Amino acid sequence: MTQPLVQLVLARLRAFYREPGAVFWVYGFPLLMVVALGIAFRSSPVEKVTVDIQAGPEAEQTRDALINQATGKSLTFAVQINDEATSRRRLRTGKTDVVVLASNHSYQYRLDKSRAESRLARTAVHAALQQAAGRTDPIPTLPDEEMLEPGSRYIDFLVPGLVGMGLMGGGMWGVGFAIVDMRIRKLLKRFVATPMRRTDFLLGIMISRLVFMIPEVLVILVFARVFFGVVMSGSFAAVFVLILVGAFTFAGLGLLTGCRAKTLETASGLMNLTMLPMWLLSGIFFSPDRFPQAVQPLIRLVPLTPLIEGLRAVMLEGASLASQAANIAILLIWGGVTFGLGLKLFRWN
Repeated sequence: MTQPLVQLVLARLRAFYREPGAVFWVYGFPLLMVVALGIAFRSSPVEKVTVDIQAGPEAEQTRDALINQATGKSLTFAVQINDEATSRRRLRTGKTDVVVLASNHSYQYRLDKSRAESRLARTAVHAALQQAAGRTDPIPTLPDEEMLEPGSRYIDFLVPGLVGMGLMGGGMWGVGFAIVDMRIRKLLKRFVATPMRRTDFLLGIMISRLVFMIPEVLVILVFARVFFGVVMSGSFAAVFVLILVGAFTFAGLGLLTGCRAKTLETASGLMNLTMLPMWLLSGIFFSPDRFPQAVQPLIRLVPLTPLIEGLRAVMLEGASLASQAANIAILLIWGGVTFGLGLKLFRWN
């Protein structure tokens, strides 16, 4: 590493740690996300199905049957008796999962089939009412085996997604926003007068971002391990390599978005435009497999997707680094291309 590059990296490190707000958003905010979501999803409560029964002669009998069938089981029914207009409005606004019309000892269900919880509620309500009427299951059912050990919980699924999200946000804002901020404050024009290469300047910003990422990710992983029992099934070295590659990729993306922007508004718009699809598609909070099959190839090419998939495979399944070669290749291509374009398009003013 050349002497100018070393000094640039050190300068960026000093500038970062002199900003308490920046330290909070890099280290404090991800921890708050882990705490909030870890507490919310560490264990799932008893499932509650919200049911509206349309007012009628058999409404109270149907309500009592549902409540009695749910007693002592793994789900409960929150049942209300409402008139037709109220029931329809509650279903339309998502305040109830399913509406039951009871008449002449038969049932009709009103539901929104576009909502998974509405379809599941219809199945659960129908099964409960049939059992209340005397139906018996032809095959005996043994007690359910509940999976609560580390590695199978939602918090275990969530932590790799949060790590990927942190790498994305840190790279985009830590590189792109920093460049635009220096451009606005006329600092870049001062660098033009120095015997410093443009490559050294941009590499210095990217390398300093990589240095920030290492303690940031370690803090999240250690915190999740100590307070929520999140275990690492795979190699720490493999996770470290994925983190470095991911940090490089998003530093390149940050460089590309900030290489020409002259205002913070423009930079914020470009970064949000870049990150929003990844927030929605890449599986931070749920599996991207939920999206239609037709868009799966595109989702797999979005840079955050291979990063999170690689982290989950190593952390949760114990996969080797070699098995993630395809994901690493996608990330390296993204990082190399965006850094090259950012270097070419970069302007000091």
